[in-house]
Amino acid sequence: MLPLDFDPQTWFRLIDVAAIVTNGLLGGAVARAHRLDIVGFIIFSVVTAMGGGIIRDVLLNNGLPVALTDSYYWVAALFSAALAYLMDFGSRWADRTLLVADFLGMGCWTATGTIKALSLGLHWLPAIALGVVTAVGGGALRDIMVNRVPAILGGSPLYATVAFVGAAEVALCVTLWNQQVLGMALSIVSCLVMGLLARWRKWQLPEPVQLKVPRPRLAWGRRRADQAQQPWVPGDPLTQEMRVIDEETARAHREGGL
Repeated sequence: MLPLDFDPQTWFRLIDVAAIVTNGLLGGAVARAHRLDIVGFIIFSVVTAMGGGIIRDVLLNNGLPVALTDSYYWVAALFSAALAYLMDFGSRWADRTLLVADFLGMGCWTATGTIKALSLGLHWLPAIALGVVTAVGGGALRDIMVNRVPAILGGSPLYATVAFVGAAEVALCVTLWNQQVLGMALSIVSCLVMGLLARWRKWQLPEPVQLKVPRPRLAWGRRRADQAQQPWVPGDPLTQEMRVIDEETARAHREGGL
C-alpha cells in the first residue's frame, strides 16, 4: 500500500510520462503506416508526444520549453519510438489500451497547460486555449507532416472538445477555489470518460449548415423579370427588335388587329 503522505503530484507525473509514451506510440503507428525508417519513427514519436507542450511553452515565453529540460520526456519518447518500430500495435487490445492511456494523458496535459498559463497571470480564456493546445498540438503537427487535415478540425469523434471541457474545469477550480489538485483530478476523469464515450458512440460536432435568405425584390424588378427575353428556338418568329413572339403575344396582336 502507498503511504498516506504520498504526493498526488507524483501520480500526475507518472501519468504525464505515460502520456508521452502513449502519444509517441501513436506517432510511431503513423510512421509505420507510411513505411518510414527508424529516423522517421523517432521524429514522429517526438513531435506527437512533445509538440503540444513545446508550442505552449514557446507562446508563454517563460524560459526553455519543458521538453528541452526534462530528460524523462526524451527517454519516454525514444522508448515509444523504438517500441513502435519493433512491434505492431494494430490488435484490438492494444488499440483499446492506447486509447485509455491517450485520454488519461490528455486530461493531465490539459490541466498542466491551463495551470501553467494561469500561474503566469493569463486570463482564464487564453489559459483554456493553451491547455487545449498542450493536449492536441502534437497530433495536429503529426497530421500536417503527413499532408492531411488534422483530425481535431472535424470529421472524427470528439477530441479537442474533450480537452476544452477538461481545461474549463481546471480554470474554474483554480480561479474560484484555488484548487489545482482538484482541477487536475476532474480534468483527468472527465477527459477519460468523455473521450471513451465519444469514441464508443461516435459523437461528432455538427457539420456546417447553409442558410438561404431570399433577396428582396421590388415590384418593378418582378415585372422586368417577367418581360425578360425568352430563349429563341430556330423557326420561331421574331419581331423587329429581335424578340421571340410567343403564342400569347401573337393572340393579343391578332385581337388588337380585329
